[in-house]
Amino acid sequence: MLFRNAKARLNRRKLSPDLESEYWKRYRIRLKDQAAIDGIARAGDLVARTLEVVQAGIRPGVTTDSLNALVHEFTLEHGATPAPLGYRGFPKSVCVSVNDEICHGIPGSRVIAEGDIVNVDVTSILDGWYADANRTFLVGEVSPAARRLVQVTAESLARGMAAVRPGATLGDVGHAIQAHAEAAGYSVVRELVGHGVGHAFHEPPQVNHTGRPGLGIVLVPGMVFTIEPMINQGGLGIKRLDDGWTVITADGSLSAQFEQTVLVTEKGVRSLTPYPL
Repeated sequence: MLFRNAKARLNRRKLSPDLESEYWKRYRIRLKDQAAIDGIARAGDLVARTLEVVQAGIRPGVTTDSLNALVHEFTLEHGATPAPLGYRGFPKSVCVSVNDEICHGIPGSRVIAEGDIVNVDVTSILDGWYADANRTFLVGEVSPAARRLVQVTAESLARGMAAVRPGATLGDVGHAIQAHAEAAGYSVVRELVGHGVGHAFHEPPQVNHTGRPGLGIVLVPGMVFTIEPMINQGGLGIKRLDDGWTVITADGSLSAQFEQTVLVTEKGVRSLTPYPL
């Protein structure tokens, strides 16, 4: 990986023309040109609008499968394909994770109740381009503790995004998230990470949500990846259910997550799946 000394060399080179080739050879990272950025942004706009539709439809008494149908139909109506459907055998068009479910919840007959926190993770393919984002929704009146967890998780994503700029590192991003979440008394899930996206559902690099400042791959313009911290109210231990997908907290505590697809620009960061945090 590129570390501090390489970061200085990168700054001196001022993003030389061979950078695209270097990042492909070193890390298999495909830096995105303007056509790719525009395509991912169109897919990302649809993802953000899909999450708005979910926000309007989520309430006590609906099933997680009804949210899946909502996402599936809205995606198809807008000329796109839900990326999760059939991905490595995943049976649904969206991931819906409730309360102690950290991620990859399979929609089904579960009825959403007053006071639940529900993460909905949407990935759409539009004209061949992928974009990925998720939000954790508060259902009705939730407890102050649950509300605070969700708020801190959203803030953690915002802190991670604010750390993105040319010359920064992935360690800077992870550190910003970890410092904020742990200062609030929460745990950051280690085993599940963000990822490159755009040409495919999952691309390099791996984006950890913990880290040390200055370490890791140096960020350069054209990199597109997700930041998607998963923050647990209790310990950082996880378990996977027998369905092979759903990941839950080992201690049964609540977990929240927020995700956006981001672009490293010449001056900083741009969300390609914009929604307010």
